[in-house]
Amino acid sequence: MENAKAISKLMFSSDKLPPPEPSMAIDLSRYRRLLDLLQYLTITRPYISFTANHLLQYMHDPSLPHWTTAKRILLYLKGTLCHNIHSRSTSSLHLTAFADADWGGSSTDAKCTTRYAIYLGSNLISWKPSRQKSISRSSTEVEYPAVANATVKVLRVQHLLQEIVVAVPKPPSLFHDNLSATCLQKSSFSLSYDASCT
Repeated sequence: MENAKAISKLMFSSDKLPPPEPSMAIDLSRYRRLLDLLQYLTITRPYISFTANHLLQYMHDPSLPHWTTAKRILLYLKGTLCHNIHSRSTSSLHLTAFADADWGGSSTDAKCTTRYAIYLGSNLISWKPSRQKSISRSSTEVEYPAVANATVKVLRVQHLLQEIVVAVPKPPSLFHDNLSATCLQKSSFSLSYDASCT
């Protein structure tokens, strides 16, 4: 891939990978080796997390479209070598979290992926996509775990900042797009909420 042409677009959240096809099977060990490296790379390149996580769902039975998408990540990384996570010391110390989930996002098993991102001021400090183990029957059932996981992580970061005697100027903010999850969450945690529908 060294001499291949770099690309500027990776994969949109609306893009779906096809289910595995036995007639298009690929070398399983090469696919797994590449995905292991890409998963490790998400530590410093969070913008490939969505696509890498999507490909990891086919770790046991990949086919040609999955391999092509994995190679596309390499081309995208080649074109974005100068993209980094920047930490600014002049940023505020306000904790902000964003949580989301895709209800029935998988075309193969209807399971959902939840994700959150946490910022300290303008600095991204924590993020995580995770696959739900069961099939949810409503958007609230999907969004609530995403909001709850983000809340727990925000509280942990808040406690850590208190332990190292860093004063946080105001309560953390949690943004998501499900009003029912907001109502459920308000009764459990003392965070400031904003359900901004998009």
